[in-house]
Amino acid sequence: MIAGMVIQISAALRRRAAVNGAQPLITFYDIGSGERTELSAISFRNWVDKTANLLVDEYALEAGDSVELPLATEAPGHWVTFVWAMACWQVGATADVRSAADPTAKLRVLGPDQTATLITADPLSADDVELVCCSLHPLGLGFPTPLPRPLVDYSLEVRSQPDSFPSIPVDHHAIAWRDNQQQLSQADLARIDAGAPRQRSLVIPSDPWSSVRDGLLTPLLRDGSAVVVAGEDPNRLDRIIASERVDPARG
Repeated sequence: MIAGMVIQISAALRRRAAVNGAQPLITFYDIGSGERTELSAISFRNWVDKTANLLVDEYALEAGDSVELPLATEAPGHWVTFVWAMACWQVGATADVRSAADPTAKLRVLGPDQTATLITADPLSADDVELVCCSLHPLGLGFPTPLPRPLVDYSLEVRSQPDSFPSIPVDHHAIAWRDNQQQLSQADLARIDAGAPRQRSLVIPSDPWSSVRDGLLTPLLRDGSAVVVAGEDPNRLDRIIASERVDPARG
């Protein structure tokens, strides 16, 4: 390995997919819509690899570039948000979730509500950053009607991408995550205190960072899995905890 370089956090996903790939990594519930989506490490890695190829091949993203991720503020615990974060880290890019726009960003990734607002506000007046929109459909489908230019439907574009992405080293000082409170490097991601191994952990999404940390990074580093539940309904939550066999500590 080149001095000063490390394999980024996505190496943990590759190991998980190779060793225990068929078991659930993320189980996502949306209480409001009734959605339940479960992804094994293999399935999740496939989405990540496809998205990483999209970033590199379609948008010429390079290590050190920035991707604005307002999607993470609209849907902090959604599995698609986790896919985008991991894909950024896999190519050595920064996932930027600050409230202020990054003038150097090459790409802005939006959720469905943000997309609807942008369409109403006339997307042609947007700045030069590329705009990729995520429908968050439980089956990974695109928007029900074609998006106007220059908006790009992520689900439609990502399907044609290759299913694998090469393992590449990145500078361990490279910025992986940036929000209004903190800036974390690739090395910081790998140093997160995962605690004792847990089989099934409950995650209630809140802010973008804690949701990504608890719903994605911690399960990878603990060799466990996360049950992410968005929405409020105590009775439904208790049933989910029981049916998914969440560990008693719930976190």
